[in-house]
Amino acid sequence: MNNNLSNTPDSALDFCLRLARAQAVLVRRLDASLGNLHGLSFSDYQLLYHLGRAPGARLRRVDLAERLALTASGITRSLLPLEKIGLVARQADARDARVGYAVITETGQALLADAHVTAQAVCRELLSDAPADQLDVLSTLLGQLASRPL
Repeated sequence: MNNNLSNTPDSALDFCLRLARAQAVLVRRLDASLGNLHGLSFSDYQLLYHLGRAPGARLRRVDLAERLALTASGITRSLLPLEKIGLVARQADARDARVGYAVITETGQALLADAHVTAQAVCRELLSDAPADQLDVLSTLLGQLASRPL
């Protein structure tokens, strides 16, 4: 039986496989904590986080989709439930009717502030054993990877 899998380690593949596993662990932990305490998924948190940090607490839907690595239809599906519960609102561009903004509401900002404390605590716990200099190096590497086109 001949398989094409080599027994020779491939450090790039090994890193990517470990990164995917770590991402799954991170998302599960954040989903559980944010869900139990605030009724948000980690995806919801990320969406609110980007809106909360944007100038005027709003982003064009297309820009929000890019920041979250989602499609236009994916961002629409993600925003709908948050709009229904009043955390996010739609806003039209006064100069161009084709442009739509997502804006975080006051209720969304208040929930984000509480959820942010939880997210920070979970991340600090997960990375408590990691030296700060290693986190800086990995953060730079992940930033470079995330900036590549899809």
